[in-house]
Amino acid sequence: MSRKVVRASKFRHVFGQAVKADQCYDDIRISQMTWDSNFCSVNPKFVAMIVDASGGGAFMVLPLSKTGRIDMSYPNVCGHTGPVLDIEFCPHNDNIIASGSEDCSVMVWEIPDGGLTTSLTEPVVKLDGHSKRVGILSWHPTAHNVLMSLLMSTTSPCTAARKARRGWDTCPREVWRSTNVKSPGSTNSMRENVSPLS
Repeated sequence: MSRKVVRASKFRHVFGQAVKADQCYDDIRISQMTWDSNFCSVNPKFVAMIVDASGGGAFMVLPLSKTGRIDMSYPNVCGHTGPVLDIEFCPHNDNIIASGSEDCSVMVWEIPDGGLTTSLTEPVVKLDGHSKRVGILSWHPTAHNVLMSLLMSTTSPCTAARKARRGWDTCPREVWRSTNVKSPGSTNSMRENVSPLS
């Protein structure tokens, strides 16, 4: 006679509950662009989502306290001429967010403390230099104001993605200097722009 053995688990009797409608975000037009991105970014103050926009790319930044139905006329961050592909909040400053777009640029934005009251169209810094669309952004986890942008392009769905990385220091352009960095054993190189030590 065989006996079924039930594996012991601390989570066997744990069930989730659906969140009430007033604690959710409702009626947001999330972007229909197919890209390897999360389409959102969250920090302790804000949640940001890439949204559909005509005439370029846009994303919406909401304070975490603003839940429920979001009005269609809610202000967006819109400065790119192509669809936004990735957004990323700075880990050191909750009001700073970077966006990468199909228009080959990266923009760094400063969100006011209370959230947006009007649409934001002028970035704090615009970083040009990529030759193809910017697909992935990542802030350095420990160094302040260092941002890496990654572009990926494929010639066909079956071909492996070709990658080019660019590191940016978001200090003013006039104090930048450039360095080329190549990982050992890698064919990818990273062009890093850093500010001089003071």
